[in-house]
Parts: sequence; C-alpha cells; structure tokens
Amino acid sequence: MGKIAFLFAGQGSQYAGMGKDLYENIPEVKSLFDSAEGIRPGTLTQMFSGTEEELKKTENTQPCLFLADYAGAIALEKNGIKADAVAGFSLGEVVAMAASKTLSTDEAFKLVCKRGKLMQTASEKVDGVMIAVMRMDKEELIQLCKEYEVYPVNFNCPGQIVVSGKAENIERLKEVLTEKKVRFVQLAVGGAFHTPYMAEASKGLKEELESEKLYNINKPYISIYANKTAKPYPDGREKVVETLTEQISNSVKWEETLTNMAQDGVDTFIECGPGKTLSGFVKRTIPGAKIYNVSDLDSLKLTTEELKNNA
Repeated sequence: MGKIAFLFAGQGSQYAGMGKDLYENIPEVKSLFDSAEGIRPGTLTQMFSGTEEELKKTENTQPCLFLADYAGAIALEKNGIKADAVAGFSLGEVVAMAASKTLSTDEAFKLVCKRGKLMQTASEKVDGVMIAVMRMDKEELIQLCKEYEVYPVNFNCPGQIVVSGKAENIERLKEVLTEKKVRFVQLAVGGAFHTPYMAEASKGLKEELESEKLYNINKPYISIYANKTAKPYPDGREKVVETLTEQISNSVKWEETLTNMAQDGVDTFIECGPGKTLSGFVKRTIPGAKIYNVSDLDSLKLTTEELKNNA
C-alpha cells in the first residue's frame, strides 16, 4: 500500500444528523464536539436537528461541517488509520489545518466560525449562485463564463467544473447550457463563493489570522495540499496566511490537487465527512485509486476492516 490521504468535504454535503452516532459512541469525538459547543453554543443542535435552510446558511454550515469532517479523521486515528497527507475542499481546508496540526483544534474551529460569518456577510451583498456543469469542453465553458460575467471556480474532476456568480448572470448561462444540451446541477450553497465577490471576506480572514495572539501557526507534521495552488502548503507564517485566505476568492484546483497527491505516492483516499462527493471526484480523476469514506459508525467499520485486511 502507498500513502494514505484524508480528504475533507466542503459545503453542499451537509445534512441534519451528521456526525451524531460518532459523537455518541466515540469519546474523542464527543470531546471535540463539546469543546466546540462551548466556543459556539447551538452548534450541535444545528448539526443534529437543524432544518435544511438553517444548515444551508453559510455561517452555520461551516462550523457544523468542520466538526462532521474532523470527526471522521479522529475516528480513523483512534482505529489506527493515520494519514500521510491531507486536503480539504474549500472550508474543508480549515479542517485539514487542524488534522495536520498547523492550527490547534480550537483555533481551527474559531477560524472556521469567523470564515463562515465573513462569507455570509459577503454573500448577502450579492445574490449569488453556483452550478456544477457536466461534460462540457473546458475552454468553451471558460469562454462562456467570460461572456456572461460569471466565474469557473471549482475544477473538480475531468468533466465537472463549478461556475459561480450573480444569480441573474447564472440564469442567462443556464439558458445557453440548456440550448446546448449540457447538463448542470445547482449546488446547495448560499453564495457566489470563490469569486471576486468574496474579496472582502478574504481580507477579513487575513486580518484575523495576522493576529499572532489569536492563532499560532505551526509547521504541519504531514503534507497539506492547498486549494489555491494544488501543491503542499509553503513554509512560513506569512505565506500560510496568504494561501489560506486567498483561497476564498480564488478557484479550487481540486482535480490538479488529486493528481499531484497521486504523483507524490498517495494511492488510498479516505473522504471524511458527510456524503461521497469527493470520493466521486477521486474515482474520475485517479484510475485505480483505493477510495473510502467515513461519515458514521457503519462506514467507519467498513473502511477500517477493509484497510486492515488489505494491509
């Protein structure tokens, strides 16, 4: 077996009840969740019984998903499965910060709460929408985006690019895609993320992180791959802050990230958190990769048993 990577899910994968059975059965997960509840009261109620609309609100989605994602990694580590590298999709990158010990767990949770609020505020200033466009020529789509003043933001895997922008412009693009018989799916997110409309949120998060009294940024003990560059994080506090904060208003190079991880020896990818979206991206990007996911006790048991049997 080659290297193992933990992948952390992003917005759109949330659902009420996520992480609940891990919380109830794994003491380390319970400790994480209870500590977070002390920092942000009401988080567990939102996670376990929040409405779809409540969980879709960015300032709620991000702290809730942070915990659900990180719970998967903690559960795996308790069962003797450790990562050689980590990457997180959008907000999942903050989870990767905690998993790589770049930030302490409490610091990472506080940061994701701040990130969610900043992005919520920015999203309220623009009626934004994101759609996943399937199986369209990349260059043709990029040209259409320029024409309709929207942005190709998430390069997920071969044949899937997410486009983000103002709702009115996205609607115009949808009409063209429909005429061209190109399939698209609207995402369950609350803003035009990873676009210049998030510049204010990016600036605010940078100001937050620049306070050394609030956040101690450590050298990661394992490789953490950045959305913005698709490469391992650079050394030095200033470069780490720049890479993490500029991610908010820049494209997510996920397909390239997975390719780089595979080239660096990763052949086993474990998605931590709700859903199997990232697992699907791996399947379409890295042929022959071993792919698992951990979102609850059943998937944890299945993953750990298969990995130990294949060791």
